[in-house]
Amino acid sequence: MRQQEKAKVTEAPRPAKILVVEDEPNMVAGLRDNFEFEGYEVITAGDGIEGLRRAPEESPDLVVLDVMMPRMSGLEVCKQLRAQRGSIPIIMLTARGQELDKVVGLELGADDYVTKPFSIRELLARVKAVLRRTAVVPKHQDQHSFGNVEVDLRHHRVLRSGKALDVSSKEFELLKYFICHSGETLSRDRLLEEVWGYENYPTSRTVDTHLVRLRQKLEPDPEQPQYFLTVHGTGYRFVG
Repeated sequence: MRQQEKAKVTEAPRPAKILVVEDEPNMVAGLRDNFEFEGYEVITAGDGIEGLRRAPEESPDLVVLDVMMPRMSGLEVCKQLRAQRGSIPIIMLTARGQELDKVVGLELGADDYVTKPFSIRELLARVKAVLRRTAVVPKHQDQHSFGNVEVDLRHHRVLRSGKALDVSSKEFELLKYFICHSGETLSRDRLLEEVWGYENYPTSRTVDTHLVRLRQKLEPDPEQPQYFLTVHGTGYRFVG
């Protein structure tokens, strides 16, 4: 019995690790306390340069990143993190509610955006949602191929005829969602909710734009798609 119990303890999943990059000590302390209370492992960095150093060292599952910081802005940190590890989930924090900041952050690859002051419950909910959307793929599902395309879901790589493709983080998440729900008809609203996580994202045309890019990169003939099919009046279906 003890051996069985020991095996169960060994197999328990590790808590998600969150890197908080924030220069306000009180904010850092509050975030650490709340994240640890929810069972997350927390590491911190006091500015953007330290955050860039700690991210590859610690391999966090998610980064909570302030925009306004000394030495290097959060927007530049986000850009460099995306270049170093394109798949890492990022939630950005800012004291500025300007729409331009939000748009720039999202264009640089942030997965979500929270404006200070914010409810800790809201932030926790967004953290859980982003971690759910970017969860590690089970080992038996980490490779997928269709036509001359190979997708490594675990390491976030896409090859076509053996050559690596430049695929943005959101394009990859959309592709991953299609692969994990192959054969299902997926509405634009469902894709927005599951891949972007924004109930108030500008328009459902966002999905259409990203799908056009995937077709251009992955379809033999983007004008006559074989894998990413349009279901008129409903959404899209992946059949690869």
